[in-house]
Amino acid sequence: MTEMNELKFTKMHGLGNDFVVLDARKHEILMDAKLAKAIADRRLGIGCDQILIIEPATVEGADVFMRILNADGGEVDACGNGTRCVAALVMAESEMEQVRVQTNAGILEATTGEDGHVAVDMGPPNLDWKAIPLAKKADTLKLDISVGELSGPVAVNVGNPHAVFFVENAASVALEEFGPEIENHPMFPERTNVEIAQILPDGSIRLRVWERGVGITRACGTGACATLVAACRRELSARHAIIILDGGALGIEWRDDNHVIMAGPVATSFTGLLNKQLLG
Repeated sequence: MTEMNELKFTKMHGLGNDFVVLDARKHEILMDAKLAKAIADRRLGIGCDQILIIEPATVEGADVFMRILNADGGEVDACGNGTRCVAALVMAESEMEQVRVQTNAGILEATTGEDGHVAVDMGPPNLDWKAIPLAKKADTLKLDISVGELSGPVAVNVGNPHAVFFVENAASVALEEFGPEIENHPMFPERTNVEIAQILPDGSIRLRVWERGVGITRACGTGACATLVAACRRELSARHAIIILDGGALGIEWRDDNHVIMAGPVATSFTGLLNKQLLG
């Protein structure tokens, strides 16, 4: 186990969706919810939406395993922008142009392009009510849910659950008010991410996200993927579109083979050493 007063980290982000990345491939890192919350605290810790721990892969065909903890300390199965950040790190150190990242949601294949953007194949979306999961059988194309001005979301699982609401003006929605209530709605036994989407005249989609266990985020990769799938199911979008989030744009494609591809930039903000006092 790594001595906790010698724990190195890398702060990365994808369009402002930010992460503290820890490397546990050579030495085990014991991470619990309390420590995760301390690290993610934006006033007393480093500050991030998620903590990503790189571990040795446990299945054949994967290069690394990525463990994901939200800012509230809860562990989740998938993170699109986080996968792109970890893949960028691994590809840079190994001088590869492709890497396979094992997650609890499956193995995700990431590649880098000439523009420096990193793309990740998020696999097929789950559209069945049991796979979201929902508390009871329901039409995932239009759930019977209404909160304030929001109603009738599309439910999609892209490694984690999402409720996508289509509105006329995404900027006018009080997401900070409605987000927590929808996240914890009884229909979602594992809670849900919440997307507020507006179809723009040029075919792009303006998106705001309330992320489960985090709150309002500048970007959410799985949320962008879920939104395109939802828009296609509602016949509001083509199968490839630019998703414009608070932090910037992601290119999302729902291919004919049912796989969802997400591409966009990643960046390293800084590296450092976790302080012994923070680690307790």
